[in-house]
Amino acid sequence: MDLGIKGKKAVITGGATGIGAAICAELAREGVSVAFTTRKPDDAAAALAALGGKEAGHYAIVIDIAEEGGPQRMADELRANWGVPDIVINNVGDTLGVTDPLCPITDWRRIFRLNLEVHIETNNCFIPSMKEKGWGRIVNISAGASMENSGPVPYCAIKAAYTAYTRSMGRVLATDGIVMSAVLPGVVFTERGHWATVMEERPEHAEKYLEERTVLKRFGRTDEISPMVALLCSQQASFCVGSIVPVEGGQARHYFHFNGVG
Repeated sequence: MDLGIKGKKAVITGGATGIGAAICAELAREGVSVAFTTRKPDDAAAALAALGGKEAGHYAIVIDIAEEGGPQRMADELRANWGVPDIVINNVGDTLGVTDPLCPITDWRRIFRLNLEVHIETNNCFIPSMKEKGWGRIVNISAGASMENSGPVPYCAIKAAYTAYTRSMGRVLATDGIVMSAVLPGVVFTERGHWATVMEERPEHAEKYLEERTVLKRFGRTDEISPMVALLCSQQASFCVGSIVPVEGGQARHYFHFNGVG
């Protein structure tokens, strides 16, 4: 299928490793010029080289986007050195190791900052230019934990807000030619992710989790998430206003996945 986005520009936060890197590669194969953020210079160089480098139209930004003003600094650097994206993928997110439901409010704020506030700021940087063009795609990488009690309380609560933001803002942007949607990955193995650590330190816990909590009895792969993200970035996604799309191998146990327009 021709996704119709060859020649477009996309920015992916947290795009040097894991799901973000898979999304970058998927879009690059579609002829999209990709810019991505990462906190680590070595990761930036390796990921940029894997995409074909600056000469292929790609760009890496070394930044901690969760720092105060991070999204605006990213936007300013892109405008000065690469251009303005037609597509935004908000991929960064983490529990930050906060598991205590009675944690201090400062921990709640850290979770909120990384998993929602940064994405709102990033979108606000680029939505005006999308409106001017009359076209744009924003895909928010949320989590299955946004739809059910699956993970630490602060993380689940903020991801639920992130998914609700997608659903609500998607309706607001629709008449401007901008499609905002969200992908909810299930349990996905990445080389430096949570489950890589669990597999190394507590393999019996990982095996028990896969046996009892998943249908396919295995982790998802990053290349099982990226094609759906690419589709939601495409010309074919014009009717996916506010769509919330689970890609989780049947793992979730709730009934109310909100797909489509409503």
